[in-house]
Amino acid sequence: MKQYVIDELRFEDYEKIKTYFDDYFEASEIKGIYWIHLDPENLTEIQASHEECKPFYIAVDLEPDKISCELLVRTVNRIRCDCIRYATESQRNWMIRMIDAILEKLEVHV
Repeated sequence: MKQYVIDELRFEDYEKIKTYFDDYFEASEIKGIYWIHLDPENLTEIQASHEECKPFYIAVDLEPDKISCELLVRTVNRIRCDCIRYATESQRNWMIRMIDAILEKLEVHV
């Protein structure tokens, strides 16, 4: 699996990030996994045309010492579909900028 990983988090930083994620993102039923929904303007043509598959998201695994962001764009509604694929360069860059902005806002220095 392709991922964007930030490791060596301090526990106090983990607590700040967890609070932020709990407040702003959808938690999955699996502890530590969050779903970050992609903005509609970041969808590919095929993703935008698959109304029945929306919303699309990137899964983020938050652990006490690291954040792992999958680079696979998923849908809640299906396991397999042509619209489920690795993030485009634009989607990947959006996700990295968003995570980095959150860390900056929370004053987490890695």
